[in-house]
Amino acid sequence: MIRPIVTDPFFLSLRAEPAGREDLPLARDLADTLRANRERCAGMTANMIGGRKRIIAFYDHRTLLVMLNPVIVRRSPETYDAEEGCLSLPGTRTARRARWVEMEWTPLRGKKQRARFSGFTAEVIQHEMDHLEGILI
Repeated sequence: MIRPIVTDPFFLSLRAEPAGREDLPLARDLADTLRANRERCAGMTANMIGGRKRIIAFYDHRTLLVMLNPVIVRRSPETYDAEEGCLSLPGTRTARRARWVEMEWTPLRGKKQRARFSGFTAEVIQHEMDHLEGILI
């Protein structure tokens, strides 16, 4: 189900709580909402659609990935300044980003996974991870 995008800064500044199997419908709604906004958005978090759970969805090239309880386990020591926009907030902002991140997460189905992402995908992931911590970019 496609949900409306939350734009309330107070709600978006609240930290997300761990996600469980009972949150799978929210994760599917997040994927549906991201698909519906694909032309203007590369990633989203559950709090952007009204759920305060640690769930992110993003495109890794053309593949849509959904991560429950994602954790950055390693990051590149090399960083750069990125100019980022957000579907929930007007305008753009500068953020310091690592060139790559190594993630650990639980997918919608299956066991925990671990992978490294780089470039624009890593930037998107870091933006979404900030959202989970209530950091507005």
